[in-house]
Amino acid sequence: MTIRAPLAAATPRAHARIRADVSYDLPVPRDARLLFARAWLFLGLAALLGSGLFSILLVLARAPFTQALFPWNDFFRTALVVHVDLSVLVWFVAFGGMLWSLNSTSRWLHVGYAALVLSMAGTVLMLVAPFTGDARPLMSNYIPVLQQPLFLGGLVLFALGTALVVLRAMGAIPRVGMYVDAAGALRFGLNTAAVATALALIAFAWSYATLPQILAGKPYYELLFWGGGHVLQFTYTLLMLVAWLWLASASGLTLTLSPRVALLLFGFGLLAVFAVPPIYLAYDVTSVEHVQLFTWLMRYGGSLAALPLALAVTIAALRGGRMESAAQRPLRAALVASILLFAVGGGIGFLIRGSNVTIPAHYHGSIVGVTLAFMGLTYHLLPRLGYRAPNARWARAQPWAYGGGQFLHVLGLVISGGYGVQRKVAGAEQALNGIERIAGMGLMGLGGLVAILGGLLFLVLVVAAMRGRTDARDQVPRET
Repeated sequence: MTIRAPLAAATPRAHARIRADVSYDLPVPRDARLLFARAWLFLGLAALLGSGLFSILLVLARAPFTQALFPWNDFFRTALVVHVDLSVLVWFVAFGGMLWSLNSTSRWLHVGYAALVLSMAGTVLMLVAPFTGDARPLMSNYIPVLQQPLFLGGLVLFALGTALVVLRAMGAIPRVGMYVDAAGALRFGLNTAAVATALALIAFAWSYATLPQILAGKPYYELLFWGGGHVLQFTYTLLMLVAWLWLASASGLTLTLSPRVALLLFGFGLLAVFAVPPIYLAYDVTSVEHVQLFTWLMRYGGSLAALPLALAVTIAALRGGRMESAAQRPLRAALVASILLFAVGGGIGFLIRGSNVTIPAHYHGSIVGVTLAFMGLTYHLLPRLGYRAPNARWARAQPWAYGGGQFLHVLGLVISGGYGVQRKVAGAEQALNGIERIAGMGLMGLGGLVAILGGLLFLVLVVAAMRGRTDARDQVPRET
């Protein structure tokens, strides 16, 4: 049940009982905000589909026995640029747009509409840009680009759409009141993610305004996206933490984490990003200190909220809990797989030495952890958005297929990185001239293909559920 009374007013015994029964959940609106949420989910799913198609080509271009089929190295880099931007930037921001639409009042609906139009137009331009001429891919960290006007224009449109949806998220915040309940903690978590996104956009604009005009190519884009790209990782982590709490309650786990403690952890997660303006004021964008401070900020700052909250949810998962329906099993599977992959990715980050494929192993683990949390929350929200529930049997297997494949993918990259296989290369440039390198990259390819099948299964299940649409008035509870 949702806590409605002030926690401070409860007796110690009643307080313990309230904490044991706390349920993290948000109501779903029934007006235009519901349509916005559906549209943002559609954009995210379309981005995942496009990313999945490009990922098939990526895995084949790097696997030992199929790499010869793709002799054009620029093809690999072009596909990698589109794959990364669709699967990380567009999918994550679109999912955030869905959650921010649910966590809003009816104010500024015209701003929400403009945000959707701009973001969709930008995504379409980024998707078609590789087929319109010389792509000139550039593998800058966080947001790789194609150096052509159409792709860069699409990226700018998507950034404008993101700015507007964040502006609306911050300007249409529901009134929580003086009580701290579970729903209020989730709303606060979503608000912190919106603030982090706003600071990331400010960082991008700040870098653009202060970068020397003589820079070009990779040095320019690397520094342009360095600060804001690091801050965006806080957005993704905060959204994932919201999903973890929501999934834990929806899957029947008993959480002893009080809403006030959850709110405090979200605050810790946001606290680190307020170091962004001082870093920009203290050091030039081109300085070594600027680069290093943002690296430390992401490496250590994100753990302020992620580690304690992950520990609380993990303890609840180990204790088990009621599981009243088959529909809860996919949610539990997605939650556990998400925590495991995110932990693996974070651990690998401390193993990075030099520029090799250990780096993509690190961020693949972390990114997939976020994606699994979003997949599980999608399963939970589909009936509440007016669609049918996904097939419970296949939805339960899908997180393990996707997460297990990604684990093998990451493990293969870690093994290969230990033997010096370089990142962001394909074909002959990988120099797979030893049994260890071949075995590692072969495991990477096998795991990647399994993960692709798991990702496609997610899309099939969700599309099938959306085709079996029901009356939203019967499925969506009234907003409180």
